[in-house]
Amino acid sequence: MKRRSFFTTLGTVATVIGITPDALMARDPGRLSVRLGGPLFEPFDSPDQWAQQLKRLGYRAAYCPVDPGTDEKIINAYEQAASDHDIVIAEVGAWSNLLSPDRQEADEALNKCIAGLELADRIGANCCVNISGSRNPQYWAGPHPDNLSPDMFDLVVENSRKIIDAVKPRRTHFALEAMPWSFPDSAETYLQLIQAVERDRFGVHLDPVNMITSVRAYFGNGDLIREMFALLGPWIRSCHAKDITLRQDNYIPQLDELRPGMGNLDYVVYLQELAKLKDIPLMMEHLNSAEEYDQAASYIRSVGGSIQIEI
Repeated sequence: MKRRSFFTTLGTVATVIGITPDALMARDPGRLSVRLGGPLFEPFDSPDQWAQQLKRLGYRAAYCPVDPGTDEKIINAYEQAASDHDIVIAEVGAWSNLLSPDRQEADEALNKCIAGLELADRIGANCCVNISGSRNPQYWAGPHPDNLSPDMFDLVVENSRKIIDAVKPRRTHFALEAMPWSFPDSAETYLQLIQAVERDRFGVHLDPVNMITSVRAYFGNGDLIREMFALLGPWIRSCHAKDITLRQDNYIPQLDELRPGMGNLDYVVYLQELAKLKDIPLMMEHLNSAEEYDQAASYIRSVGGSIQIEI
């Protein structure tokens, strides 16, 4: 494979990979809305029960309800239920370490992503998502000094191409969630990956909290979110909802994740920008109970209501 420099000029990415941004952007200014979703805590035995649970919670988006290897008839039934109840299946998670220094683990991760992308395409999910991985031998998603090297950038490009080329998806995208210490670690490096991968089924999974890595970014996160959407908006397929705080009693900056509404993330800007896109879900994550998800959803809806955005 021909190596691509990490410092490749961004250029006109939409032209390079043949995507027309207008085709993915909502243009009707009349009714702004955002699809909210989260995990389910009650068991369900059928597609209809699944859809009814989502509707009771006020969700119009969902995590994929089945795993790779599920019978095709069951997959089709859940896809139909989603369509009947106006639910967008946001993402199939393929969480695994594609950059593991253990060759077997890395190969297993590649196969897991291929299986996840196949499922996403069959069920009509917006994307299959993973992180790019880490060279950390102890923590699969942890920091390592080599993670942000030019060689790792090239390997992320290679892995993304292998996954997409193995499946050749027609309806979905493979996407990488940004991490503070792995590619993509910013909107700019995500745009560089889009250009380097050169596959129209390579999409963006946006989690702004994961790209807030400094005090300046923390206090200016509204402007940072606007920049993320300005650069990446046409390729965004799914988003995560959480919050972030900066510890006040420590001289070394320490950023921590919190439930939406308990931190400093500018949800006014986040929802305003997300509402400009068509049917891109906002998925809550990393909370411990149904009650916490209810509290997070109430906060997000209250912010939406204050700016005339239906959640």
